[in-house]
Amino acid sequence: MATVEKMPMLQMGYDKLIAHLRELKAERPLIVDAIEEARAHGDLSENAEYHAAKERQGQVEATISDLEDKLSRAQIIDPKSLSGNKIVFGATVKLLDEDDKPVTYQIVGQAEADAKQGMISYNSPLGRALIGRQVGEDVEVSVPAGDKSYLVEKIEFI
Repeated sequence: MATVEKMPMLQMGYDKLIAHLRELKAERPLIVDAIEEARAHGDLSENAEYHAAKERQGQVEATISDLEDKLSRAQIIDPKSLSGNKIVFGATVKLLDEDDKPVTYQIVGQAEADAKQGMISYNSPLGRALIGRQVGEDVEVSVPAGDKSYLVEKIEFI
């Protein structure tokens, strides 16, 4: 029997997925109406509105299915309930890059990762390199932009 892999995420990420799922489910009747309206125009073989609406329906249904799968496997982790001196999922980490410029990242799930917002996935190259590290350790990572080096300056659970 296959085991279901849990998907760790923060409450914020879970809430974001729920909101997106609600939006898509609310769009369903609008798509059905668009298909019915396009069908009323006659010949379906050359009906661009019909084909566009059917394509959108397929996209929405696939995304709904994906979101429902992620939500069913969600394991919500509250970073405030964590502690320790090692970087783990949910930790906020202050790093110094090669130029001694501080950068701060929070280790999050894939569904909520947004590097521009300082949220990196635990599965990203940097996220994988950081997990298990402690303050004072050097971290080397290969990313698409090239090899990077960081010094772990601070670990917080906020």
